Formats: sequence, C-alpha cells, structure tokens
Amino acid sequence: MQIAVIGAGNVGEALGRGWARAGHEVVFGVREPGDARFEALSREPGIRVATIAEAAAGSAILVLAMPWQAVEEVLREVGDVAGRILIDCTNPLRMGAAGLELALGYEVSGAERIAALAPGARVCKAFNTTGYGNMENPVYDGRRAVMFVCGDDAVACKTVGELSDALGFETILAGGLRTARLLEPLAMLWIQLAFTTPLGRDFALAVLRRNRQD
Repeated sequence: MQIAVIGAGNVGEALGRGWARAGHEVVFGVREPGDARFEALSREPGIRVATIAEAAAGSAILVLAMPWQAVEEVLREVGDVAGRILIDCTNPLRMGAAGLELALGYEVSGAERIAALAPGARVCKAFNTTGYGNMENPVYDGRRAVMFVCGDDAVACKTVGELSDALGFETILAGGLRTARLLEPLAMLWIQLAFTTPLGRDFALAVLRRNRQD
C-alpha cells in the first residue's frame, strides 16, 4: 500500500524508511521536494518525495510527522481525508514557564483535535511515545520495545498495528482515541527521561507479562 509521510524530519524519515524496507510504497510530502537535502532520500528503493498535496492525493494512509504547531496548516493543504487512515505521530508540546508542557492540558488530546480538523478521517494515535532512534531499531537484546496504538476505528487500528509490527515493535492496541490523552503525557515522560537523566535517548519502554497457570 502507498503511505504518505507528511514531514521528513527524524521521525518521518525513520518511519518511512522502515516501511519502505518492509515492502511498502512510501511518498514523503514536503514543502520543497526539489530541495537538495531530499536527493539521497528520493533515491532509496520504494521511496519518492513530492509536495504535501501530491503525496496525500494517492495515499490510503497519511502519517502526520511534523511539529504540532504545523498540523492545522498541513491539514488544510492536504484537503479531504474522509475515509482514509490518518496516523497522528505528533505531541502537542510548548515551552512554558517551568519548561516543556502539554499545550492542550489533560482534558483533551492532540489526536482528538486532529479528528475534529479532519472530518471523516480514521484517526489513530501511534509512534509518538518514543524517539526516532527506537523507530529505526526498537529491539534491545532480543526484546521489542512497546508501541501503543489507539483509535475509534478498529479496522484502522489493526492496520496501524501491522505497520508498527513491521518496524519491529511489540504493538498493543490501547483503546479508543480518547486514550491519546494518556499517550501524549507518556511521550512527555520519555522526553523527560531522555534529556534530563543518564538514560539518554538510547532506551525504550517495554511490557512485562507474568505467566499464569489458571
């Protein structure tokens, strides 16, 4: 399937390259596709670089991989996305008096705002709770990092879950889109640990299960 990755920063490139290696057709949507910085990317197998509108036009799946502040403008440029899967990888962050904080608070999520801005889109929240290094390689000593996916469309979530599996994550479907209100603060925890503790960026979250004999 063709996947449009809107944004070619660290997160977008990590996701797009991973899906191209898994056999998907990936088109990056950027403001200036002819820019020299995209030449190497456009030569990679399974990858094209196009304008945002062009990338979105022929893709069943759209991936928002840009700063939160750009989302509304990008969605206007993308146009009608009704019926298509829209993966929200963003986190609504801003700098406050005490440092980085959630721009929307805790009573609504960025993903829910995006759903309101894109009527009819099958919005799923995913790929927002860890750094791009873990999207490039989510395996630590044979164990897979966890990736949570949430959304109100079960079929869309299953598809996004398969894309997560293709990158090497252990995927957990976490519930409806409202669950994004929990995943966005979880992203803040990862950022806090990555930038203020000795862990650095080279760590990931995982799920431990207890074997039960019932």
